[in-house]
Amino acid sequence: MKKPKRLSLHLQLRNFKNAFFQIGNLPFSNLIPDRLIKDLRLSGSGHDTIFTPIVTLKTFLLQILNGNVSCKEAVSNVLTERISNHYEANSMNTGGYCKARKRLPLPILKEMVASSGEVLHQQASDDWLWKGFRVALVDGTTLLMPDTENNQATYPQQSTQKAGLGFPILRMVGLLSFVNKGCLGYEVAPYAGKGTGETSLFSKLISLLGKQDLLLGDRYYSTYAIMSLLIQQGTSFVFRQSANVKTDFKKGTRLSAKDHIIRYNKPKRNPVWMSKYDYSKLPTELFIREFSVKGTVYVTSLIKPKIYPKKELASLYGQRWDVELDFRTIKTDMGMEMLRCKTAAMVNKEIAVNLLAYNLVCANIARSAYANHKKPYHISFMAAAQLMHSFVGLCITMTSKALEKLLYPLLKAIAYTEVGRRKRPNQPRVVKRRPKAFPLMTKPRGEYAII
Repeated sequence: MKKPKRLSLHLQLRNFKNAFFQIGNLPFSNLIPDRLIKDLRLSGSGHDTIFTPIVTLKTFLLQILNGNVSCKEAVSNVLTERISNHYEANSMNTGGYCKARKRLPLPILKEMVASSGEVLHQQASDDWLWKGFRVALVDGTTLLMPDTENNQATYPQQSTQKAGLGFPILRMVGLLSFVNKGCLGYEVAPYAGKGTGETSLFSKLISLLGKQDLLLGDRYYSTYAIMSLLIQQGTSFVFRQSANVKTDFKKGTRLSAKDHIIRYNKPKRNPVWMSKYDYSKLPTELFIREFSVKGTVYVTSLIKPKIYPKKELASLYGQRWDVELDFRTIKTDMGMEMLRCKTAAMVNKEIAVNLLAYNLVCANIARSAYANHKKPYHISFMAAAQLMHSFVGLCITMTSKALEKLLYPLLKAIAYTEVGRRKRPNQPRVVKRRPKAFPLMTKPRGEYAII
C-alpha cells in the first residue's frame, strides 16, 4: 500500500495544537480559534501536498522558537514528523517550504496575533489586575532588515545614511498586556513620512481596548485626539504630560496639592492621522486630571482621588518600563532586531509569525503561573521558550491524553524559572571581549576593490 503524501486534516490540527501545548481544560488554550485555522486551511487549497498552510505555519513558528534556524533544518523537522506518523518522506529541498511561506495570508496571521493576545488579556486572573483593571502598555520601536532593493523601496533606510551603507528600517507600535506580556495588536510603517509616527500607528489600535482596560503610555500619547477617543470608548489611561504643555496647578478644580481637574480645549488643527470630518465629531472640551509626583506631571482619566490616589497611579506608571523589557524580549530573544526576509511582503509576515510565536510562549507562561499561583511577569520568557523547544519533538506525535500527563510537570518546570532574584552583584555595562579590527564600511560594497 502506497504511503499517503498529505497528512490528514485531523493530524495537521492535532500536531499544530500539540506543538504549542494548546490542549486541556486550563485557561489560555483556545488562543487561535478554529475559525481562523479553517480560513488558513482554505487559503492554500491544492497548492502543496506536503507544506499545507497549517503545516507551513507550524513549521514557521517552530523555526522562530528554535532560534531562527535555517529553512533546511525546518524542513528536516517536517521530515522527522512525517516519518514518525508513517507518511511519505518529503524532499530536503527548501524550495517548497519557502514558496509555501509566501502563500501564507498576512490578514489571517495578523488576526491570529490579535486573537491570541485578546484571549491572554481577557482571561487574566483577578489576582493579576490593578483595582479591577487589565493594564495595557503601548510603545514604539524600530526593526531592521536585509539591505535589498525590495526592502529599501518599502522601508527606506534613514535619510542621514549614505546610499548602500544603511539597512532598511521600519517603525512598529505594539499594544502589550501588562498582566501576561501578550501582544494585543501591532502596526508597522516606514520609519519616516506622513502618517508613520507612533500616534498615527496607535490610532489604528485604539479599538482593541475596552472599558475594563487601563492604558499606560509615554508623553507621545497625551494628545487631545487620543485622549478623547479613549474616553469616548470608556478606556481609562495614565500618560506623562506632554513636554509642550505648561501645567499650572492654580487653575482648574483642586483635588489636593499638585492634583487638579483641568479643562482642555480642542485644538483647531486635526492630527495627520485623522480626517477633518472625524475630528469635527470629537467634543470641543475635555476634563482631565493632572497631578504631579516627585516633579513628574501625569494626566489621567481616573478623576477620583480617593479611589485612585496619585502616588498609587505614579507607582503603577513606573511599571510602564516593562514595555521596554518586553520589546527587548521580542527583538533580542525572539531575534527580531534584524529580520531575515528579503522582500517587504515576507518581512510583514515574518513580524506577524514572530509575534504569534511570542504570544504562544506567553500563553504557556500564563498557564504555568495560573496553575502554580504565581504572576506571569515573575517567570523567565527564555526559559519557558527553551522548555517548549525541548518538548516539542516529543509532543507533536502524542495523543491528547498522553500529552495531558506531560503538561503538568512541564508547567511546574516553567514556574520554577523565576526572574528578578539574582544572587550575583550588579555588573558594569562594559564588554571584555574585543571585536575584530575590521574598518567600518564607508561606501557601497560593490565599490570596494576585490583583493
